[in-house]
Amino acid sequence: MSLPYTCVLFDLDGTIVDSAPGITATLAYTFETLKRPIPSPSQLLEYVGPPILESFEHLAGMTDVEAHQALAIYRERYLQHGVGNVSIYPGLAGVLKAIHESPVALSLATSKPESLARIALTSLGVIQYLDVLTGASEDEVRSAKADVVEEALIRLRALGADTSRPVMVGDRFYDVEGAAAHGVPTIFVEWGYGSAAEKVGTIASASSAAQLQELLLGHRI
Repeated sequence: MSLPYTCVLFDLDGTIVDSAPGITATLAYTFETLKRPIPSPSQLLEYVGPPILESFEHLAGMTDVEAHQALAIYRERYLQHGVGNVSIYPGLAGVLKAIHESPVALSLATSKPESLARIALTSLGVIQYLDVLTGASEDEVRSAKADVVEEALIRLRALGADTSRPVMVGDRFYDVEGAAAHGVPTIFVEWGYGSAAEKVGTIASASSAAQLQELLLGHRI
């Protein structure tokens, strides 16, 4: 039986891990340090997923200079107190392991800087299941999801992986749009931070790890 996809690109925050507590707490600290009003919990949650620098500009209305100042404060605090405040969603370790043990190539495709993604996945004991770890560059020049998806595909091809039938797995419309920019379809996970409206344009949705594995590999956990 042929597998439905030849390679899988996984978003991180809201898809593999619940990282919201560490991110939102760090954001609150950043706004407090800058003597700006701290957004509500629901507003802070909107920052989880897209590039943080971009969110400071678009959601908080900061100038480019202000956003970079905020990013510096955020990064320092997050590295010290936030990056370890993550948990893996139920069953996702098994899904990643199953993909790793199949002929399907696997890459991370996150807007989180690669160094921070590596720390989180190493602490959770699942980094060994990835063929490629692709995220934002440290300077955030590469942080838009479309750019990250493009880089992930380039790195997979460099390993000799078959990228003829790729699929993205994510929880926000940023994942859907970024993947679509390269003709990559998206499977939406319902346990993340995206609303139901963000499913628009996806080819399927999964409400459990078992359902996701069946969509990706044709068999359940």
